[in-house]
Amino acid sequence: MSEILDFDVAVIGSGPGGYVAAIRAAQLKLKTVVIEKGEIGGVCLNIGCIPSKALIYQAELFRSQPELQKLGIKLDLTEFNYEKVYLESRKAANTLSKGVSFLLKKNGVTVIKGNAVFQTEKELIIDDKQKIRAKSIIIATGSGPKEIPGFEFDNNLVMSSTDALLLKELPKSVVILGAGAIGVEFAHIMNAFGVEVHLVEMMPQILPGEDNEISELLQRSFRKRQINIYTSTKASGIKKGENSVEVKLETEGEQKSLIADKLLVVTGRVPNTEGIGLEKTSVKTDKGFISVNSNYETSIKGIYAIGDVVKTPLLAHVASKEGEIAVEHIAGVKTNKKLDPYGIPGAVYCEPQVASFGYTEADARKQGKDCKVSRFPYKGIGKAVAVGKSDGFVKLVTDSQTGEILGAHVIGSEASDLIHELLLAKSAELLPTDIADMIHAHPTLSEGIMEAARLSENRAIHI
Repeated sequence: MSEILDFDVAVIGSGPGGYVAAIRAAQLKLKTVVIEKGEIGGVCLNIGCIPSKALIYQAELFRSQPELQKLGIKLDLTEFNYEKVYLESRKAANTLSKGVSFLLKKNGVTVIKGNAVFQTEKELIIDDKQKIRAKSIIIATGSGPKEIPGFEFDNNLVMSSTDALLLKELPKSVVILGAGAIGVEFAHIMNAFGVEVHLVEMMPQILPGEDNEISELLQRSFRKRQINIYTSTKASGIKKGENSVEVKLETEGEQKSLIADKLLVVTGRVPNTEGIGLEKTSVKTDKGFISVNSNYETSIKGIYAIGDVVKTPLLAHVASKEGEIAVEHIAGVKTNKKLDPYGIPGAVYCEPQVASFGYTEADARKQGKDCKVSRFPYKGIGKAVAVGKSDGFVKLVTDSQTGEILGAHVIGSEASDLIHELLLAKSAELLPTDIADMIHAHPTLSEGIMEAARLSENRAIHI
């Protein structure tokens, strides 16, 4: 056994929560170590957010064929090889992983590769060899794909999101269980490359957490692309063949079966809290999630948890912010940073894109809020029409009396970028009139944000 290494902060995991926490700790002059059993950057960077967005970019290039053909360009797809698409996604992931490694080194963070397990509430052992002792320990071990009993992953016919990202050859057909963000994005990718897609969702709408009107428009768009959608539908069983899988479905008492080359199960994720020795501590958990306070400190002083292992939205940017808050608390930095659940942006990178924050219209009315809803269509945005991206709208939910922005929802081109102007306005306690009166460059998609703000005051010009 090696000698014990002492640190101010030990971070278990180097994903968006872990590496951000480690760099912030180093900035605050804390001697810091990151322990990572996999690749630097964690799930998001290596087998999640980044490679999936690389695939989405390639899918959108592939979908642009009709537009190129309109210009008289003849395309020969006989040499198309999906493995090259896969390799581009790995290139992006590897580049960013190296970038994070560089940042950790630049900031003086020690990196140890291996599996960290609690020995005591202040000590970790790595691969039964190296001992680490730290004044504070941050658990940032992330999450993994959730398995459904009877639909266990076999890395062949029944795939997890990780399996799907690592495919070097696409199936001819696929059934996707779960139409949340991950399921919708894979439906978009696979359909773009010519796969027959069947998207199954237990809830009444795809993207169940989004505003109803947003989901309805996306559903119409997907159906135009011949993506088969089954809502209010439960998968009751599967039967595996040699090279195909039969999925049994139930919809309002009616039963049917789908046969496809592959089944992709993306019905949720589970926290990675097993196998890290929590039983050797008094850290409290709830159904696998670690219980924390507003500073992300657990029931044990000096042990913190951030990201997907706690009950907050499973989003990379949430994990990063939680890492900052935890480290600043460790360092004694006085800050008012707190996560407002209604101020967290979410984005789905399909076509058209979806982005939102705050109250949906239904939630606001359900909670008895006197709200006003303003919708401005992309068809009224000059640039959207000019570039052939006029499918979508900006939707504002505001307080009828004060004008306060309660929520915002965008579906359309570049929605994931546009949402932040509205979020900044809400964070700064600005009103729609402040956005409406600000000059926006023409022609830009952001004019849709301005017009939606004008519409909330009954003074929109282009509608």
